Amino acid sequence: MEMTKDMTKGKPMKLILEFAIPFLFGLLFQQFYSIVDTMIVGKCLGSNALAAVGATGSLNFLIIGFCMGVCTGFAIPVAQYFGAGDEHQLRKAVGNSAWLSILFSVVMSAATVILCKQFLIWMRTPADIMEQSYTYIVIIFAGIPATYLYNLLAGIIRSLGDSRTPVVFLAIASFLNIVLDLILIMGCSMGVSGAALATVISQAVSGVLCLFYMRRKYAILKMSREEWKWDRDVARKLCGMGIPMGLQYSVTAIGSVILQSSVNMLGTMSVAAITAGSKVSIFFCCPYEALGSTMATYGGQNVGAGKLDRIGKGLRAAIGIGFVYSIVALLILVGCGKDLTLLFLNRGDGQIIDMSYTFLLWNAGAYCLLVLVNTVRFLIQGLGFSVYAIFAGLFEMIARTLVAFLFVPMLGYTGACMASPLAWLFADLFLIPAYFRCMRILKKNISPAAALTEEAHQVEEASFRGQRQESSKNRPSRSKKKHILQHFQYNKA
Repeated sequence: MEMTKDMTKGKPMKLILEFAIPFLFGLLFQQFYSIVDTMIVGKCLGSNALAAVGATGSLNFLIIGFCMGVCTGFAIPVAQYFGAGDEHQLRKAVGNSAWLSILFSVVMSAATVILCKQFLIWMRTPADIMEQSYTYIVIIFAGIPATYLYNLLAGIIRSLGDSRTPVVFLAIASFLNIVLDLILIMGCSMGVSGAALATVISQAVSGVLCLFYMRRKYAILKMSREEWKWDRDVARKLCGMGIPMGLQYSVTAIGSVILQSSVNMLGTMSVAAITAGSKVSIFFCCPYEALGSTMATYGGQNVGAGKLDRIGKGLRAAIGIGFVYSIVALLILVGCGKDLTLLFLNRGDGQIIDMSYTFLLWNAGAYCLLVLVNTVRFLIQGLGFSVYAIFAGLFEMIARTLVAFLFVPMLGYTGACMASPLAWLFADLFLIPAYFRCMRILKKNISPAAALTEEAHQVEEASFRGQRQESSKNRPSRSKKKHILQHFQYNKA
């Protein structure tokens, strides 16, 4: 039985929760083994090793974020074709995304391994942690093919409506990562290189598991030789969606790299404090990532099916869920933030603990802004306006750059703590009007005949309830689907 899920029918709130919760557990598992790395590094190797890993964080996000963004972008056309019921184009998109991912991963891995030492020098990484930082990040970059493997396959599975299966494989990878950490760091005394190697191996395993599962369970993905062939038009559409999404992550990360350079000048103590605080904050931000990825799939399927009236309903539901969670997260971090930083720091690091707690409070107080960033941005991407994501990332970059050149010199560590809240605010100021513009364009370019209303779909489904095979009346006809896809451009912006 295939695990696909059609998000073009049913109550948006229920669909979003059903999709987001399994995906959230996947993100939590992913962060869990990242946190275990950091815990073991901080507890067993000391604060200098922790700072060494943390000093690579923005550079890691710059490169790995691009990989993840590209894979997410490649998966969006799959969701759109699935929503439109065009299985042939769906399979061609999957096949060409595989070829593109192989090309991207080989080129990026080679280039970053060669240049990463110079990147760390440009970022003014403190001399006492330079060698450990280089050792850690060069292994991560050498493992970029594993990053592409998992993120592409997991993205395709989620585009078909199955957000649960990748969670299972990530859970397996998480426990494998812990075992490898204990063996490589504590047993083999490999230091930070053991932490990096454990992360790469674990991600590769989760990717291979996704591959075997897809081959066995998804008949819709069984491709003919023709569908596997390189198609320049399909590849161009995939790049038109994937590259802007990857650049959105990278443009955002450029601001983080600039900010990291300023933080590095504050000294190892500040780097260690922000590293520990960031690890706690990222864990609490997983629900926002889950909501965002859910909205990308939700938007892609519904625009593919021509159900534009469902898009706004879904966005309002996602924002409501995010705001409620933000209040809960703030209360938890106010009460338990210092204790949570002890996962990565020793009690003797009293000043660093206080600094980490300050960082956490600044971030938690602005989580409501992050709700809008993720839900609106990913929805816009799912609708096909991926270029707008670059502009959102540009606004974040501008904010972080301002903090790096103005706030940090004037306010020191407190100025660095203001970076993320200000970046989220700047992104929201662009994304909210951008969303309304996207909807106006879609309503103009998709004719009323093709964009069936939700009420009409409900009437049709009621008329044909009990029929297992889809009829031409309860979904847009093939000609209407074609009409929708012709009007839908991947780079409307």
